[in-house]
Amino acid sequence: MCDIETLPPVGAEATLSVSFNGKTVAAYPGETILACARRNGYYIPTLCELEDIDHTPGTCRVCLVEIQVDGIDRTHMVTSCNTPVKDGMVIQTRSKKVRDMQKLQVELLMADHNQDCVTCNRHGNCELQDVAQFVGLRENRFYDPARVAAREIDLSSPAMIRDMTKCIRCQRCVAICRNQQQVDALVITGTGVDTAVGQRYGKSQKDSTCVTCGQCVLVCPTGALGERDETDKVLDFIYDPEVVTVMQFAPAIRVGFGEEFGLPPGTNVEGQIIAAARRLGIDIVLDTNFAADVVIMEEGTELLRRLKAKERPTFTSCCPAWINFAEIHYPDILPLLSSTRSPQQVLSKISKTYLPEKMGIDPKKIRVISIMPCTAKKDEAVRPQLAHDGDPDTDVVLTVREFARLLKNEGIDLKTIEPSAFDNPYISEYSGAGAIFGTTGGVMEAALRTVYKVVNGKELEQIELTQLRGFEGVRSATVDLGPDIGEVKIAMAHGLGEARSLVEQIRAGTADFDFIEIMACPGGCVDGGGTLRSKKHYLPHAMKRRETLFNIDRKTRVRQSHNNPQVQALYRDYLEAPYSEKAHHLLHTFYTDRSKEMALTVKEIWDEITMSTMVY
Repeated sequence: MCDIETLPPVGAEATLSVSFNGKTVAAYPGETILACARRNGYYIPTLCELEDIDHTPGTCRVCLVEIQVDGIDRTHMVTSCNTPVKDGMVIQTRSKKVRDMQKLQVELLMADHNQDCVTCNRHGNCELQDVAQFVGLRENRFYDPARVAAREIDLSSPAMIRDMTKCIRCQRCVAICRNQQQVDALVITGTGVDTAVGQRYGKSQKDSTCVTCGQCVLVCPTGALGERDETDKVLDFIYDPEVVTVMQFAPAIRVGFGEEFGLPPGTNVEGQIIAAARRLGIDIVLDTNFAADVVIMEEGTELLRRLKAKERPTFTSCCPAWINFAEIHYPDILPLLSSTRSPQQVLSKISKTYLPEKMGIDPKKIRVISIMPCTAKKDEAVRPQLAHDGDPDTDVVLTVREFARLLKNEGIDLKTIEPSAFDNPYISEYSGAGAIFGTTGGVMEAALRTVYKVVNGKELEQIELTQLRGFEGVRSATVDLGPDIGEVKIAMAHGLGEARSLVEQIRAGTADFDFIEIMACPGGCVDGGGTLRSKKHYLPHAMKRRETLFNIDRKTRVRQSHNNPQVQALYRDYLEAPYSEKAHHLLHTFYTDRSKEMALTVKEIWDEITMSTMVY
């Protein structure tokens, strides 16, 4: 079985004839040996190539095959990922020479690789382990513990860890950071056996231009890149009798978690997550979707005020990696960002103010545990402006991967557990608008549903704004909000490379919009940097997860944030009104120019990205 579905070149005809292990197959001009092999069911191991990212392969040298061309008797070894097929080529993928060379190459890769696999968070889900098993590696003659000990382990970031003792220099992370996200924080350092992946300008993770989006983590084949594991901290909270634990989970979690336990991708496991949390010993289980509805009330009101004041455009502020990106790379646009906190931070604040007041709980005893599809949420949780008297509103953030490890360690199987429902009478209900926050365009669509009602006094008839639901990197549309406001120009971008392009157009005056949604991760939160990793694929299940969120919206009794009865009660009983003085104090924040902390100016960084001709 081939491990990736490989499509032939568009418009090409299979006019070439090649042989794989004695069997003749048709091939396409310009097709690589690896692509042709996969299309015809021949497995060739590889560690650096990743089909669905813009990455020039050939660095791991594992995908070796033996070829014979042009009738020449002599054979030679080539890397199949970057060698095109030729008519009449004879290819051996499993000859003894191939097997021996592949095994030697993997053994060399393991020479300075941390051998303590049991303690690695990728143990059992590691591409290097898979390939080592495939080539039959049983010993490592070249292992050098001194060289491993000399490699860098960067623990400076509150969100991510960079462990070069586990890096195989495949350069996928460099490619995704540079080419797709266009942050370009990662670079190759050193030469020869000293080659490694480092932060640009020799900075630590914490002080670099990294925005902690986590997309590099998703493409890393080993445990070299990962989130900072905080599962023990959660257990400490759960087993502390003086602590009341409140757990919230994001819209995307319920549709991007089930496959870790053998369920089909995109399965809605909301009820199972609630039941699992209670099995863990969580005291109160809440849904971040509720806070998404509150965010719409605040951000929508803020947007209308800005429109009336001719202050445009307004950028959304839900995505913490986007906020980091703006603060580091484009601080001049910070006044254009909505001041509304993200749903995570809104629910955490409400959980430590409104909720304990309603339930008669000492707010000092509450600890908020957040389950998020995002590494940047860890970074967001430790922002000083999102704390009260030095105590963070969100006490700990677990990514999807950490939550999965926690459940498995505690013997909880999501596939067999009986689903439960939310039972908190104050802040657990959500609208369909809150549910679609988890995918690109969802925040914009949810906001327009409510803004239209506020402006016109009636509901938007066409509630599903299909023009916002494409998957292009940048989408734009015009929506008529009625006679008082008129037509509003909106845009959405997902992926920071697309966001950079849009921001550059805004700054240059070549793009004209009123309201812009930005999601740092391709597809939005459904493929965030904290989601499940899939071997050999980058965006494996985005569309399935996305469609399930849209189906949740369609089946939800209330589909607009302003019609959520618990949100109405929150404002009636506590916040008074959207954007009131109290609401602004509790649910809004501010941003800081962090470009001055960097070694180079934003312009110099961008110039270096666009002008780079470095070839590895």
